Amino acid sequence: MTYNEILAAAKDCVGPYCKACPVCNGRACGNTMPGPGCKAPGNVAARNYDKWQEICVNMDTLCPNTEPDISFTMFGHKFSAPIFAAPLGAVDMHYGPKYKDQGYNAILVKAAAEYGVAALTGDGVDPEIMKSAVQDMIQVGGMGIPTIKPWNKEAVFAKLDILNANGIFAAAMDVDGAGLPFLKAMNPNAGSKSVAEMREIVDYAKMPFIIKGIMTPAGALKAVEAGAAGIVVSNHGGRVQGGVPSTAEVLPSIAQAVKGKLTILVDGGIRSGVDVFRALALGADGVLIGRPLLTMIYGGGAEGYRVYMDKIVGELKSTMTMCGAASLADITRDKVWLEK
Repeated sequence: MTYNEILAAAKDCVGPYCKACPVCNGRACGNTMPGPGCKAPGNVAARNYDKWQEICVNMDTLCPNTEPDISFTMFGHKFSAPIFAAPLGAVDMHYGPKYKDQGYNAILVKAAAEYGVAALTGDGVDPEIMKSAVQDMIQVGGMGIPTIKPWNKEAVFAKLDILNANGIFAAAMDVDGAGLPFLKAMNPNAGSKSVAEMREIVDYAKMPFIIKGIMTPAGALKAVEAGAAGIVVSNHGGRVQGGVPSTAEVLPSIAQAVKGKLTILVDGGIRSGVDVFRALALGADGVLIGRPLLTMIYGGGAEGYRVYMDKIVGELKSTMTMCGAASLADITRDKVWLEK
């Protein structure tokens, strides 16, 4: 199947909230929830997308004509590309009944591992969601990154016990989900985490730990203090807090504060290989992509995942060739242009 054929097929099985738009730019869904929309005023996802488009890339073709190397090493493991699947949850409620989280994750984890990258999987009120994802990861040598909600410490440790016992590659916590209603209703200490509480969680994990939901240099420095191996610059797509800046806007200052101290991933509005190039030039080590991958899996299963990744990878390599970057290390700040 082609990209357009898979997108057309997705239109028949997502919705009514998600519209399977040709470009997922946050406009058709607005503040629609349930659905892929944002918290009022409903413009964060659109802002995420728009701000990447304002960044221009600087062409330079007076360079050796070589095949770009996009291999990426994180936590000692070499990946085929710096492009990972973002965690999504309650997919049947937000995107359509074709899949529940377990079925969606089963396709995603295997397809990502076969492509040579990794999937971050979502968490939910049902503990079987994460347990099922772990079983999927075991089938591919533990490759995957379960993302745990900021539950209370007892619940988090119980989940980490499962990951520790099964040799899972890495773990994450989406602290940007702290405002979710089901977390606010949970006691004790569910939701936001102090640096001391986060360090206790990081220390309990027997694998590299990523903190997702960092949006300021101060927050990034707190993650370093907590001992995190990586961060994800993420605003949860505006689903838990409206009126926040885009991830593209805050990434440069965060990278300036903590570059080299931990791995920096960025999530939010990245929709092309050109966007991946922009993100790396502004200081990210890798990126996460969520909603477009979901649409392609709804429309074409594992084949949809491969077709989408081939598209993004091809665009990234083409941009690198046209901008004189032979490897990811060559994608530096001078490779992009921002209007003053």
